[in-house]
Amino acid sequence: MQINGHAAIVTGGASGLGAATAALLAREGAKVTLFDLNEEGGQATAAAIGATFRAVNITDDAQVADAVLAAEQQNGKARILVNCAGIAPPAKTVGREGQPHALDLFRRVIDINLIGTFNALSKVAARLADADPVGEERGVIINTASVAAFDGQIGQAAYAASKAGVAGMTLPIARDLSPLGIRVLTIAPGIFMTPMLAGLPPAAQDSLGRQAPFPARLGRPEEYAQLVESIIRNPMLNGETIRLDGAIRMAPK
Repeated sequence: MQINGHAAIVTGGASGLGAATAALLAREGAKVTLFDLNEEGGQATAAAIGATFRAVNITDDAQVADAVLAAEQQNGKARILVNCAGIAPPAKTVGREGQPHALDLFRRVIDINLIGTFNALSKVAARLADADPVGEERGVIINTASVAAFDGQIGQAAYAASKAGVAGMTLPIARDLSPLGIRVLTIAPGIFMTPMLAGLPPAAQDSLGRQAPFPARLGRPEEYAQLVESIIRNPMLNGETIRLDGAIRMAPK
């Protein structure tokens, strides 16, 4: 599917992988709407790339439904959805003082990373169901997992579980939506230069980057966006989780 002229929604579009993806889609001629809770960052990113920003909590059923409809009324049905919203707070199953992992924190990570992703994709897919096909398809949905889905490290029980859920639902949802001509894929990034890592000292960033066999550096958000573009343009890509990680396999810590 081509990008030019189509409406696109990017969740978590205020920064990091989402902002880079939104910028690429806008450059390629898409009519982009950003969903994020970061109003300051979202407004700034939208203004810089000629997109629209909407403050949206992706875990809220009604908010997402309303925001998808509002974006559709402005730009037409979103043929492209890229889900980048997520959080990654570390916590061990049993802490240093012998306390169990806070259940509310575990639930919050699952709620945002997994349920929020499904909430957005199901709402967009439902709106696309009766759209006129573009060639042989109606649209494409791209989710974000992580290599932690497969190589979860110490302190990543909640994060790894949430991202494994995203990877695990990719194929069944692709099968669900195949009669509608909607493709569904997931990208599992390795260690990328996101706002969280940008705050680390350069030596720490270099140390993390060297864990990847090649290229031995942190991934760049623009490289994630490049894969999004390739997925959109190639109609035979469907139902797969693609690692984007420089061949890294994460050690326990």
